[in-house]
Order: sequence, then structure tokens, then C-alpha cells
Amino acid sequence: MKQNESLCSNKLLPLLPILTLCFVFVNVLDAGLTGQDANGVPLRRSKRGWMWNQFFLLEEYTGTDKQYVGKLHSDSDRGDGSVKYVLTGEGAGTLFKIDEKSGDIHATKRLDREEKAFYILHAKAVNRFTNEALEGESEFIIKIHDINDNEPRFTKDPYMARVPEMSDIGTSVIQVTATDADDATYGNSAKVVYSILEGQPYFSVDPETGLIKTALPGMDREVKENYQVVIQAKDMAGQMGGLSGTTTVSITLSDVNDNPPRFTKSEYSPSGGLSIEVGSAVGVIRAMDADIGQNAEMDYRIIGSDGPGMFEITTNRSTQEGVILLRKPLDYERKRQYSLRVQVENVHINPRFYSKGPFRDEATIKIIVEDVDEPPVFERASYVVEVKEDAPKNTAIGSVSASDPDDKNSLVRYTIDRRTDMDRVFNIHAGNGSVFILRELDREENAWHNITVIATEFTNPRQISRVPVYVRVLDVNDNAPTFATNYETFVCENAKANQVIQTVGATDPDAPLGGHRFFFNLAQEAAGKANFSVHDNKNNTASILTRRNSYSTLQKSVHHVPVVISDGEFPMQSSTNTLTIRVCTCDRKGNMKACNAEALTARAGLSTGALVAILLCVIILLMIVVLFAALRRQRKKEPLIISKEDVRDNVVSYNDEGGGEEDTQAFDIGTLRNPEAIEESKQRRDIVPEAFYPPIRRPVLPPTRDNNGDVRDFINQRLQDNDSDPTAPPYDSLATYAYEGNGSVAESLSSLESVTTESDQDYNYLSEWGPRFKKLADLYGGDDSDRDS
Repeated sequence: MKQNESLCSNKLLPLLPILTLCFVFVNVLDAGLTGQDANGVPLRRSKRGWMWNQFFLLEEYTGTDKQYVGKLHSDSDRGDGSVKYVLTGEGAGTLFKIDEKSGDIHATKRLDREEKAFYILHAKAVNRFTNEALEGESEFIIKIHDINDNEPRFTKDPYMARVPEMSDIGTSVIQVTATDADDATYGNSAKVVYSILEGQPYFSVDPETGLIKTALPGMDREVKENYQVVIQAKDMAGQMGGLSGTTTVSITLSDVNDNPPRFTKSEYSPSGGLSIEVGSAVGVIRAMDADIGQNAEMDYRIIGSDGPGMFEITTNRSTQEGVILLRKPLDYERKRQYSLRVQVENVHINPRFYSKGPFRDEATIKIIVEDVDEPPVFERASYVVEVKEDAPKNTAIGSVSASDPDDKNSLVRYTIDRRTDMDRVFNIHAGNGSVFILRELDREENAWHNITVIATEFTNPRQISRVPVYVRVLDVNDNAPTFATNYETFVCENAKANQVIQTVGATDPDAPLGGHRFFFNLAQEAAGKANFSVHDNKNNTASILTRRNSYSTLQKSVHHVPVVISDGEFPMQSSTNTLTIRVCTCDRKGNMKACNAEALTARAGLSTGALVAILLCVIILLMIVVLFAALRRQRKKEPLIISKEDVRDNVVSYNDEGGGEEDTQAFDIGTLRNPEAIEESKQRRDIVPEAFYPPIRRPVLPPTRDNNGDVRDFINQRLQDNDSDPTAPPYDSLATYAYEGNGSVAESLSSLESVTTESDQDYNYLSEWGPRFKKLADLYGGDDSDRDS
């Protein structure tokens, strides 16, 4: 076996010896034994014509000539031009071209490693004439050699970061990152180093990791809140000639509670008028805190006051103000000034800054009460007075009193609100407030009266106060007792003596303090001849008893028993009440069977409702009679001729037959030709005439040859006369005008007149007039021969 031989290209750039391509050809002249197979047969290695490893090509070539890559050569090439080199693969023919005869490879374009780092191609040698492969196809790689042509680029621009104020040195803020597109495996083209260009001495950056840290202690947000830091990233490990990129980092100091709240003044003096309502704000104070957000939240509280319970303070969370609220009414005449000691304190305190405390402050608040004009004040919130119902008019029943609480002590005028005393039962003295009655009272009608008294200042009538006055009417025994109800009592004819037939009670509208006590007895005028007796049961009831064994309806069917009822009050009141007892027929058990007619009539007395019903019935009967009379009167006006089929359309037929054309006595044709010849009055024959109206006549032109034959004008004029006739019926009727007129083209069709006609006339046109004239056409339209025969 021969040694390997290498053929080195001498056409590369002198400054780039590392890019030299070496072709290694292994020529095996003889087959060397390298081993045996399983059967002991010696193995021989076949002969390889040529082989190579890879090419190196510089990126971003800027020369004017095509960049030389390398040369292909085969042992089969004798220099006679029969060998043809073929290149295939990535970029073959476009980026890389080969000389078919010499095997020289050139790059046609500038290549960028960042776009593609290497290309895989295949080369083979073929016979130019037969196109047969002289060597087996071999693969080789063209690697693009990197140069430092890309600067580092940051992943963000700008960066945003926050760090608490007063942070210690070395507190991490944010980490920035830059990338380089160059080859990191070759040289320092992609090795990035970070440095800070702006932002010192507040911040620093780690040159390898890009981590930004604080470099100065005690940075105060209240002094400076925002910082702009510029970071640079440079490749080639930061050496001279490397490329660089920059980015901006915006760093904001976040707030911490490092400032206590402080009042701007040691004493505040809000004023409060008497018109301020309880629960409303008297004043507002505010402490200042340089912090923000929750670090500036404060709580206010009262730690001392010379008016306990008069005021309280709350915190307005949106404005961090202390709002002083009134808890009790102010009284200028009692106390004109209040002093409060108020403390403010942060809600969220950071233990790191206790040394800067205390995080609280105190201030004094002096509240001055202002005097305002107040309305009169009554001595009581309400008044209750009592008066007996028998008190005479103009009796004073009580008084009210009000005074002006202001220093001027204005006089007060009293009035009664008439909306609470519509009946004007009471009145009041305008000067001293004495209330008296204007009319007599009745407890049974109204036991309580509620009125309102108004007190008004003389100097300022707009200042008024109101107070309710409750008047209780005390009872006086001024009503006599009466029966508790309307009793319906009967006694049987077979009743026994001393038999209880009714128990009665009493009622009294008075209301004595000890309750009612009623006494019952029989009236003195009926005691001697009474058929019944009254027994007082001593429990506000009495029993009615019989005094004989039997009663007869024939002798007396109704008995009236006068019962005297009196009360036990002073002055005593009594009344006589009549109990009506009917005598009835009863069975053995005492059940009523029948009573006499007089008793039934007395029992069935007519009530007011029954009388009203009877009156309504009488009125309805009268209305029916009036309506019937009106209908009969209207019936007289109905037409004499009424059709059972249709009362609206009527054709009046008189069945008069004239005597022909020569009968001049039966009908006067001149009447139709001269309408003025009609009678002055005309009566309708279809209704009973009631009134006569003069007919409306219109002037008619004298008959001429033109208008005498115009039947249409004649009929229209007659139609207008009938339409304007006030005696015309209110329904449709048929009016017939038997007037033929003059000037007919057919002249007269009378058979009588035709007989006397001497002239020959052709009647054949009758057959053209239609089926109605068919009969005439048959009579007069025949041939002359027919007539002659």
C-alpha cells in the first residue's frame, strides 16, 4: 500500500492559510490483505480513486473576483479533456459553480454565516462523451467561516424596574440580557461584556450576567423617584474593535413608610353654629405625610376633651382627613367653646424605620359655638289637660308656656293650628298661652281632642315652634239608661202567674268610674192595674213576670208595660221604656203557635228600605203608562197602506183603465203639459193628512215644438217637485208619469189610426227592434200579397 498523498491548493489568499483545502487521495496500487472471512478466504480492499474532507469559506467576502473555494481532481483525469466534473447539492449552480474541465469551485455571492453556517454538496467525475461515472460520488461540506459582523442586541428596550427606596447597597434591581448572532464557538465574536454608561453612582451592573444592583445607600423617593440607567453590551470580550449595543433601564423607587404624619399647625379653630344638626360635620383637619398609598394612611382619634361625648372624629380614607362630627346639640347659652386634643397615627408602620419615629402627632382643636336665632322652646314636649263635658263656654282648661332661648329673650305669641281644630272648639290667649273652650263639649261624641299650639317670636315671626296638646273630656252623668235592645216579647194564653216571660237589660252612653249600676221598676201609673210585674235582678237586668194565670187575645191582644230604668250616679238619670207584649196561642210546652192579626201587623212594621222600594215601584209603573200613551199617539201617524212584506217600498195601483186616445174626458193631457194647472193643494193618499203645505212651483217654459217633446226635462222637473215636497213619505215610493210626449220617430203605433191611413208604409223595420216588437212585426211587417189575401 502506498502512502497518502495530499494536494494543497495554492490559490487561497495569503492572509488566510487556515482556509487551505487539502485533497487527500489514497492510491492503493495493489490489493493488500487486511483479513480473512469466515471461510478463511483472504479479503482484498478495492482501489479508491480520490477523497477529501471539507472546505472553509470566509463570510461577507468583499473582493471583486469570485471567491475561490477549492479544486476537484480525479486520478482518471489524463488532461485530455475527457473527464467532466459535476457538482450537486445545496447551492450548486447558484451559490457555487465548478469548472467542468479543471474542477475549480468558486462562490458567486457573498455568504452570511448567520443565515446558513454550512452547505452539503456532492461531486463526481464522469466521462464527457459517454457520461459514465469514472469515480463514485463523494460528499463534502463547505463551512462558512465566521467574522465579527453582528453587534449584541438586548431582548428589551427599554426595561422597566422598581426597587424600594432606602434599599441597601447591592440590592438586585433587574437583569438585562443581550445576544450576539455571531458564532460563539469560534473566537470572541459572540462573547458579550456589560457595562454601565449612565446611572452612576446610584447603580452598578455585573459585566458577565447583566444584573443591575443598587450602588448607593439611602436613596429617598421623596427626594428623587425616577432614574434612567444606560447599559452597554460589547462583544469580543470587551476588547477594542468589538461591536456594542445599548439599552435604557427606567428604575422607579417604590415608596416605603419612612415618614411620620405631621400636623401643619399645633392648633385648629373651626366654628360651629347652633343650626348644625347632630351627626353633621363641624370641621375638617388634615395631617401631612410625605409617603403615598397605604404608607400614608392615617387614623385620627380624640385623646382629650372638655365636652365628653359632644364630638367624635372619623377618618376620610379617600382624602386622609379627620372629620369632626357633632354628637350632641350645641347650646350657646350653656357653653360657648370646646377644646379637643386630637392624635394622628400611621396605620401601616415599617419596623425598619422605628428609629425615625414616633409615627404619630398631636394637635389641639378649639371649637367656638356661634349664636344663632333659635325658635321658642316649650317647657314640655307635650301637654295633657282635662275638662268636664258640662263645662260652660269660655272656660279655661289649661295653659302652655314657651320662651325664647336667645339672649334677647323675645316675647312669644301663641296660636292654635286650625288644621288640628277645624270645628273651632278651642282658643288660646295670644299672650299667656291659656287654652279655653269656645263651645260645649260632649264626651259621648268625642272623648279626646288633639290640637297643636304654635309659639312665634314677636321679633322674628319665622321662628316658630309647635307642641301637641291633648284634651281629655271627663264624663258627667248626663244620659239616662235605656233598654239594651228592642225586645219582642209574647205571652201565652195559658201562661201561669209569676212566670218569667222576658229578661231585659239596659245601656247608658255615660262611663262612670265605678261602672254602671241600673235599677228597674214598674211605672207608678201602671202599678195598680198591671197585668205584669218587674223584678230587679240586682245585676243590671230585670225579669218581666205574669201576674195572672191566663190571657185572652179576644179581650186584649197587646199589652204595653212601662218600665222605669234609673242609674246610680249623681245626678241620677232615669227613663221610662215601654215593653210591648203580644198575646199568642201556644202549645203545652209554651211554644208559640199563632198570634192575632193586630200583633202581627204591629210586629211587621214597615222599615225605611221597604218604603223606598214601594216608591220606586210606583215610579216605574208611571213611566210605563207614559211610554204606552206615547206609543199609541205615534201609531196614529203610521201610513194607511202597509205592506206585510216590505213597509219601505210601496207601489200604489188604482187599476184605472183609460178610454183610449180618443177618450178626452177620462184624462186631461193638458195637465201634464201645463203643471201650473195642478190643484193648489194636494193631499197624500197613503197617510192621514195632518197639515197642508203649499206646493213648490217652478216656472215652466211655454210649450213649443222643441220643449213640448222633451220628456226628459219634464220628468226631471217633476222629480225635483217630488223631492222638495214636504208631504212626501220618508221611504221609497214609485211615481208614474203617463206622458209620452211628442216628436216620436215611430209616430203613433195605434191600430185604430193605422186603419185610416191611405199611404203605403213599410213596417219591416219592426223586426229589427227586438223580441218585444215581434208581434207587431208579424202583424204589420208581412208582404203585400199576404195583406191582400
